Amino acid sequence: MAILSRDSTRPTLSASRARQGRVGLQMVWVLVVSTGLAALALFAAWSWRADDLASTAPNNAREAADATAFNMGDPAAQQTTPSPNTAPR
Repeated sequence: MAILSRDSTRPTLSASRARQGRVGLQMVWVLVVSTGLAALALFAAWSWRADDLASTAPNNAREAADATAFNMGDPAAQQTTPSPNTAPR
């Protein structure tokens, strides 16, 4: 078994250089394929729920109740309280 000393002639890398990934064509392909798969998954999820997203009619009783909550009529007149620093009219 060979014993390696500390002063060997092997090339050494700094810590930050050793932590960084390789740059090249393989990395570009990984990025392109992963982005394509993410876009495909997003499109699949959107197309799976497209009928629900396109509909404006309520699908169930809860959605009908939620829709009527927005039909509250005209707002009440805004009340203002007099400031103690202003003179009465």
